[in-house]
Order: sequence, then C-alpha cells, then structure tokens
Amino acid sequence: MSEVLVVTGMSGAGRSTVSAALEDLGWFVIDNLPLELIVRVAELASSGSSDYAGVAFTVGRSGRVQPEALLSVQRQLQSLHETARILFLDAPDDVLIRRYEGNRRRHPYPGASLAESIAGERVSLQSLHDAADLVIDTGALNTNQLRSRVVEAFSALSASRALRVSIMSFGYSHGLPRDVDLVFDCRFLPNPHWVDDLRPLTGLDEPVSSYVLGHEPAQHFLEDVTRLLTWQIPAFVQEGKSYLSVAIGCTGGRHRSVAIAEELRRRLDLQTAVLHRDINR
Repeated sequence: MSEVLVVTGMSGAGRSTVSAALEDLGWFVIDNLPLELIVRVAELASSGSSDYAGVAFTVGRSGRVQPEALLSVQRQLQSLHETARILFLDAPDDVLIRRYEGNRRRHPYPGASLAESIAGERVSLQSLHDAADLVIDTGALNTNQLRSRVVEAFSALSASRALRVSIMSFGYSHGLPRDVDLVFDCRFLPNPHWVDDLRPLTGLDEPVSSYVLGHEPAQHFLEDVTRLLTWQIPAFVQEGKSYLSVAIGCTGGRHRSVAIAEELRRRLDLQTAVLHRDINR
C-alpha cells in the first residue's frame, strides 16, 4: 500500500465526491469507521493485498467528530505509515448554507440555526484544519473540478513525486482561492477581453495564448516566477512539505491567467493538469 489518507472537514464540503474520485483512482475507501478501529484496519490493509493505490478513511458527519481524538489517530497512523496524511475539505459559510438549504438535510452539529451550526462546527474543527496536509476549498468548484483536484493530488503519477505541485488559474472578480499556498497576480498584462476577436475565446486557445505570451512583460513575469519556484520547490521538499499549490489570477479567470498557468506548467515540467477554476464563467 502506497498511502494512507484521512478525509475530513466541514459537513457539506464534498466528502462524497472526494470518496468517489479516490475509488476511481483505485483507492480502498472506508466511510465513517469508528476512530478506535482506523489504526487496526490500516495495519491489516498494510499486511494484505497491495492491489489498491492506498486506503482512505473518510471521517464524516463532523458534528460527531472529536478533533483531538482524530489527531491522536493520525499520529498513530504516521508512526506506522510515513505517507499518512489528512485531507481537510472546506467551503465558505454562505456556500455551505446554500448546499444544506438545497438538499434540506439536517446539519449534524447542534445549533439554534443552520448558520450557528456551521459556525460552531468550524470552530470545533479548527485544529484539524490547521493540522491538515492538504486543504481543498470546494466553495467555487463544481463536482467535475473537485474530482480533477483529487485526481491531481492523489493519482499514481502524483504519488511518485516527493512534492505534489498544482497550479490553478482564477479570476479576482470571483474571489481569491482560499486553499492555495502562493498567489501571483497577472492583471498588469494587456487584457484580451478588450480585443473583439479574442473575447469569446479562452487562454487555452492559441490566438489568446499568443497574444498574452507575446508581450515582453509576460515573458519577464514567467521568468521571475519560474526562477522563484525552481529554487523554492526543493526547499519545500527539504522541509517535508507534501503539497504546494500555486494560483495565477487575472480579472475574470478566462484569458491571461489561463495562458500564463499553462505556460508555467510547461516551464516547470509538471505532468499534472492545470485547474482553470473560472474559465467557464
């Protein structure tokens, strides 16, 4: 078995989608196992067949989760498996409220109102959020985008890398991504939105890419960011960091940031796909 993963986070943040994506990647996913059994099951899985990519324990209905007990379980897992990690799923309160109001489910955390339940759960789970190896903010992601993030982070190809580097393009007009480590702003570049022939296209289309990358400031920007990441990535590896997420932002997230993110991936020789969060907005 190559990895052990504990998936937890805010109720309504996408645990079911993540579980399905991990299963598609060949992981053995166990949902809502009592905490006292997780370490034992992980030991049995290690001594058994290695036909699966890893074992994931999804700890859900977070109103019933005792964060300190789960952190204790995680420490035991790490003593047995060097690759044991925590994935924390998060989303803004207003998004979680819309999701619960949409499906009319009862929130598991006690509270006088839905908003109070979400706020109380967030405070309760803060220690888990802070201890997580990877946090994914699902608020601005649709189901397919969330599955792509999981594939990017936990595919067999990614598992072979000491540090998993991901790149996201986004639009500032749709909000900053909350789950990234480094953010670079490319709004100083000429905007293809104001070119009539380019406006309907995206940064994935060659005319837009050529327009954006053809300006000297874009080349200067890419050289600086590439040089920065080239020496930072080994430093992060030395410090034991497992994941590094880089975000490139422009105004709308359709043109400049998309073209720059794709070119940055090429220059860094990353094999994983770039997530373009706002390209279809």
